[in-house]
Amino acid sequence: MRLETDRLVLREWREADKRLWADIIGDPVVRRFFPGLGSYADAEAGIERARQRLRDHGFSLMAAERKEDGAFIGMIGMVPFDDIMRNAIPGAPRVEIGWQLDKDYWGRGYAPEGARAMLDFAWNQAGLDEVVAITSWHNNPSRRVMEKIGMTRDPLGDFDHPNVPEGHKLRLHVLYRIRNPLLG
Repeated sequence: MRLETDRLVLREWREADKRLWADIIGDPVVRRFFPGLGSYADAEAGIERARQRLRDHGFSLMAAERKEDGAFIGMIGMVPFDDIMRNAIPGAPRVEIGWQLDKDYWGRGYAPEGARAMLDFAWNQAGLDEVVAITSWHNNPSRRVMEKIGMTRDPLGDFDHPNVPEGHKLRLHVLYRIRNPLLG
């Protein structure tokens, strides 16, 4: 799988991405809306899960690089929810879109640009009827990206994230939805 936009390439993960991805998920500024920092082992495991999901489902979280210079900027993609997450979220949605970029690339429109390419793939190639996005209630930057790509908040979908400890300030998550416009 490889998707291109005017400025980005969303591609399969390479071995060389592991250290770069570990640096991103280990950055406390990047991870301020996550309950903890990621390690090199987390990066390796996450990349392996992404590769397996791509084999199993035909889509996944993809490495994102800038066309102009090949710079690795982070991750943009879609994943199917596991049963634990589906059961935690009202309406049991099937597929989540998400992004996480190195802070040096924030504010340039890369996240919405890549996410729109993933939605185009979702509608035109994967044939999905709906895609959702979730984030901590406090994560206004990601919520703005969700709105920029045409997603709408579903307040009845707010939920306590089962992988965030009870009492943690980031446990409450919001749900945004978008339906396939090709289905009318």
